[in-house]
Amino acid sequence: MSGRLHDLNLSAKLDKETYNQKLEGLQYEMLNAQQFLHDNKIGLILVFEGMDAAGKGGAIKRVTEKIDPRGYIVHPISAPQPHELRYNYMHRFWRKLPQHGQIGIFDRSWYGRVLVERVEGFATKKEWSRAFDEINQFEKVLTDGNYIIVKYWLHVSKEEQLQRFLDRENDPYKAWKLTDEDWRNRDKWEKYEEAAEEMFEKTDTKNAPWVLVPGNNKRYARIHVLEETLRLIEEKLEARGLKLIDALGNPPDGEEMLKEKEKIKKKKKKKNKK
Repeated sequence: MSGRLHDLNLSAKLDKETYNQKLEGLQYEMLNAQQFLHDNKIGLILVFEGMDAAGKGGAIKRVTEKIDPRGYIVHPISAPQPHELRYNYMHRFWRKLPQHGQIGIFDRSWYGRVLVERVEGFATKKEWSRAFDEINQFEKVLTDGNYIIVKYWLHVSKEEQLQRFLDRENDPYKAWKLTDEDWRNRDKWEKYEEAAEEMFEKTDTKNAPWVLVPGNNKRYARIHVLEETLRLIEEKLEARGLKLIDALGNPPDGEEMLKEKEKIKKKKKKKNKK
């Protein structure tokens, strides 16, 4: 368990220069990890939950920015469609699982039953109470097979969320992200925190851990997500007796890659001067 919400250090920051340097190296390692998972037919499932405007989309973008677009899919999850209500709650998520060797990213997920459906009254207490065990069983079936699951909760302060809402409201490129529902949800902030805390307590498992991410500083949150994704991929691969390597048979090293790029740049500059 990464810690309760009130224990998160929301003041954690990362300066722009360090962020850019770390981002390039980590994205290189993410690309190598994707290829390794593909070659070994291991699926990766990343779940993103959190308060509205906590930075889920920005984190997902940085995870996927440099990897092979043919090998991943992002599922934005909203309320179930009428035809989906004819089936078991988990049915629509089974249909969205990635193939072995590919990456499936869920922007919101099956945890909606114990979050929004619980808080908004769309599920009965009996339904959302039993969902904890149903979800744990679902994830255990997947991780006992060829899947790795990592679950992220991105968290911001109520004050930071308000500022982001106002920024979106005044930005024509982001205004579409802000809805009346987002404003209504702010009134139920404490209820969502309460639901999230119980969710962490009952579904944070060794096979499918929750990672709580301080999100007030977007740069810090994005790097943290990438670092934790790579760390947990390596951990789960080692448990399978595998060692993460790149296409040349070496451990993927983003910092080493950056050094090599810098050497190439210097050589080109010298050549151009001549």
